[in-house]
Amino acid sequence: MSAPSLTVAIPALDEEAAIAATVQACLAARGELQAAGVGELRIVVVSDGSRDRTAEVARGFADVTVLEFEENRGYGAAIKAAWERAPGDLLAFLDADGTCDPRSFVPMCRKLLLEGYDLVLGGRMGGDSRMPSLRRLGNALFALLLGHLARRAVHDTASGMRVLRRGALARLLPLPDGLHFTPAMSARALMDGELRIAEVEIPYAERVGRSKLRMIRDGMRFLGVILGAAAFVRVSRLTLPAIALLACAAAALMLGPSRFYLEHARLEEWMFYRFALAGTLASVAVTLLCGTIVIEHVSALTLLRYETFSPRTRGLWRYENVGALLLLAAGFGVIGVALNLEGLLQLFATGHVTLHWSRVMLGAFFGINLALLATTFATLWVIRALHQRQPFLRGAEEVSSTAAPRGRPGGTAGSR
Repeated sequence: MSAPSLTVAIPALDEEAAIAATVQACLAARGELQAAGVGELRIVVVSDGSRDRTAEVARGFADVTVLEFEENRGYGAAIKAAWERAPGDLLAFLDADGTCDPRSFVPMCRKLLLEGYDLVLGGRMGGDSRMPSLRRLGNALFALLLGHLARRAVHDTASGMRVLRRGALARLLPLPDGLHFTPAMSARALMDGELRIAEVEIPYAERVGRSKLRMIRDGMRFLGVILGAAAFVRVSRLTLPAIALLACAAAALMLGPSRFYLEHARLEEWMFYRFALAGTLASVAVTLLCGTIVIEHVSALTLLRYETFSPRTRGLWRYENVGALLLLAAGFGVIGVALNLEGLLQLFATGHVTLHWSRVMLGAFFGINLALLATTFATLWVIRALHQRQPFLRGAEEVSSTAAPRGRPGGTAGSR
């Protein structure tokens, strides 16, 4: 088989002072890349609304494709346009500001090709990194958060240098257009669970020129894409701590009334508000749990991974376990009816109920949460039915697309 081609995207916004050295270093690494197993090297510089001579300098290299945007579209938009303009078997990018050495692509490509990885990140957090201390701290915190949510660790979630297989890109899209393109890619790759990811430590120098990164604005965007990736693929990583906190708060509120009832076999009127607040918190926790279960199943269905809901792989979110929760809730529902049967008979017979308020509140709590779990179980039944139809629907789409005439492909960004 022929060696895989490599497309290197270089997004550049007013990088006149550094673009020539960056492109020269990429071209100089061509021989080492070929020795590492890479075939054709395609370099695409994207001048993303630059107002200086960035595009003009880049056009001075014969072996480089240059795309020029009249207006700034964003770091991620520039990378995606470069990959669309010259799609290679391997896709890569690096910053144009001189901070990353293109020769680092050599060990990164070698690791990806020889060891079967889908994505290799360039880690800039080594001891010789010239990254500013504040940015280093922010990257470390984001890596810690993402590692906790994904249960997979990397040291640099926002690295501006990486290589991936073109076939892996579909599992990561859509990706944003701004500077949060890189943490979004890292978050989705790590949360995916099926992509093989590696990290290679690379040198990191001081940038040439002024940085475009805004710590607060872009830091909030980075945080948003990390939490968004978790919500899209593993929402339970975000909601389970909240559910546990709500359940513990409800239990703590009920400790006093429970102890008093065990000692005196009665409840006082002042305990009404504790019952009300504890019931509200517990109902919110159950609602959040039901929403989490449904979202986990919908995500698996959408990502074509619903068969992973087997007895050994999905823990609490298995269909069978939700059925067990429903049976438990039904048992509490029976208790709620038993507690309020006398009151219901009084209501229909005389219109006046003399039951203690605690019985009514418990019955309402059990009934509401039984309805929530029953609705959740019914929703999962529909999702399972949709999963069973997916192979037939995909087969019908394939037959339809084969029979239908092909439309004209969409245009791509031009070279200037």
